[in-house]
Amino acid sequence: MDLSKIGNFIAKCRKDKGLTQKELADKLDLSEKTICKRERGGGFPDVNLILSLCKVLEIDVNELLTGEKLDNETYRKKSR
Repeated sequence: MDLSKIGNFIAKCRKDKGLTQKELADKLDLSEKTICKRERGGGFPDVNLILSLCKVLEIDVNELLTGEKLDNETYRKKSR
């Protein structure tokens, strides 16, 4: 798992949604510092927050884990 790639993906998805780090943090009941750390690749989001993060960013868990948007064909290739 590439934490830097995942962090960059989280940041891109957040920005695509027009959210600041503070706004995302507020939606997840986290500190802005925690969001900043995750976006820099400083650890993976807490397991208890993965589904909430995915819901807010409108991505699925597989996309979060790979750090990229996946169409069905790409997902099948990566899961082999």
